[in-house]
Amino acid sequence: MANLNLNKVILAGRLVADPELKKTANTDSSVCSFTVAVNRRYSKPGEQPQADFIDCVAWRQQAEFLSRYFRKGSSVCVVGSLQKRQWTDQQGQKRYTTEVTVDEINFVDSKGEGPSRDFSPEAAPQTPAYSTAPSEMAQFEEADDDDLPF
Repeated sequence: MANLNLNKVILAGRLVADPELKKTANTDSSVCSFTVAVNRRYSKPGEQPQADFIDCVAWRQQAEFLSRYFRKGSSVCVVGSLQKRQWTDQQGQKRYTTEVTVDEINFVDSKGEGPSRDFSPEAAPQTPAYSTAPSEMAQFEEADDDDLPF
């Protein structure tokens, strides 16, 4: 039997709060913890939709990208892996959490939709507006509708 190991999470939802960028004490790395609210697919007739609130953490460039261009209520698509960690709190109690460690953060809202972002087109990221994935580091030019062949 083949040894299959796969840990991949894809979430599409809205940010519960404004992301807050922090720096680690030891390495001065950027880190951003945030929560994504994801509506459940099915609800009983007449009931409000139920949502799951999923904790996520982004590091380095993804953390900086998230804190700069996303706000509370922004639609976001997150790709990452599920990780569990533990620590001891100030009272000496062991604490555990399970969270998504982010590999990619993607815009979902169209330009002009969703919460307002405080940036000018000149300050837009150098990656495509929908992803921070390293494989998508090309820069795109805007096309005029008259230039399209269809």
